[in-house]
Amino acid sequence: MTPVGRAAPVARLSRRTLLRATAALTATTGAGCAATAPAVQVAVVWSGGELARFREVVSNYGADVQVISAGNDIDAFLRARHLAGTSPDVAILPRSGLVVEYARRGWLRELTPATSYALPPGMADLLSADGRRYGVWVKAAHKSLFWHFPSMLPEPPRTWDQLVTLTRRLGARARSGDGPAPLAVGAADGWVLTDWFENVLADVAPPGHYEALARGEADWRSPSVHTALDRLAELWGVDGAFPGGGRRALLTQYEESVIQVVHHRRATMLFEADFVDDVSRRFRRGPEQPETFRFPGARVAGGPLIVGGDAAVAFAGSARGAELVRWLSDGSAFQPWLRAGGYLSPNVSVPLDDYRDPVRRRLAAELRTAEAVRFDLSDRLPGPFTGSDGVGIWRIMQDFFADVTGGVPAGRATRRAVGQLAAAARSAGGGR
Repeated sequence: MTPVGRAAPVARLSRRTLLRATAALTATTGAGCAATAPAVQVAVVWSGGELARFREVVSNYGADVQVISAGNDIDAFLRARHLAGTSPDVAILPRSGLVVEYARRGWLRELTPATSYALPPGMADLLSADGRRYGVWVKAAHKSLFWHFPSMLPEPPRTWDQLVTLTRRLGARARSGDGPAPLAVGAADGWVLTDWFENVLADVAPPGHYEALARGEADWRSPSVHTALDRLAELWGVDGAFPGGGRRALLTQYEESVIQVVHHRRATMLFEADFVDDVSRRFRRGPEQPETFRFPGARVAGGPLIVGGDAAVAFAGSARGAELVRWLSDGSAFQPWLRAGGYLSPNVSVPLDDYRDPVRRRLAAELRTAEAVRFDLSDRLPGPFTGSDGVGIWRIMQDFFADVTGGVPAGRATRRAVGQLAAAARSAGGGR
């Protein structure tokens, strides 16, 4: 998933979340008193540069739009606003599962996207409930990428076996003090580890099994889940794989893992999504630009592509919100962000020439030509199974990482993780 927060029960809303929601309401009320028509209010998870770019996008809309950064846990923010009867007109949600949950609670308005709205297979039906559409994708994330400097890795691995062999060779050099560790990983952020798992699972699972797990229709004790975890244990268990070892990796957050590669050069490779370059631009040292290669699978080419994304929804009772979402579903609305770079559209009708960012132009082409597109699995799981700091699939994958980097035999670590996944799925009503 992308680096955002997760669901919190209404009864446990934090004081900070309630204060943020109250402040947003106060600002909206004040704006309404000063103008005949209040601005269309949009709650987003974005901050910093992403928030500034989105505000530039909606500045071209034909009515006033007020954009509120809800912080990482937008679900808790929106629950607080719903409890107060002050839901915004629109929200940009980082999880498709939230769209379905809110729709079934009756919080959302049915939507009709622009005629130019076109998606790659695998994304089209994720924002519907009971046959009705309640969300549109407005931003995508390519989650099947490794990053490296060509000077440190002239010939990237093309298959999983080559990646394991390379990791063992570079790990041996790192142990002897003759070079950097092969891999950086922000294991303190559980979503990083679930992204690893999803790429491997999509590669080894038979057709339909990945999707069946996401829908809660398959058994988490399946051979495919065992095989995916065994593969990860084989790689993560390599002595010297990570700077400072596995215990240090569990204290390393996503952004720091990027810095280990692009600034300190303490690691040769980093796996994560296209948004790595947002961190790289801020911390990269020297003129060399990092390059990418696809997450390697069993074959040289044609492996699955994992994507994530942010979806726009309109809340019930807001016709103006539905109109804004329809406008956002037209890929041309995001031209300011396309020109600035750092944006990947889920809309495959956007011409590739519109991308000024060469990395995103290539990734957009992959969205059009990928043999199979799979959406981020953890973002589709129900309830607490979906993961958050210290719970759900995030915590299970962190426990598994701790086991395989801490000397627990791979078979035992895999059996334990499979049992935890199956139990969490049953508890959340999301599988067996």
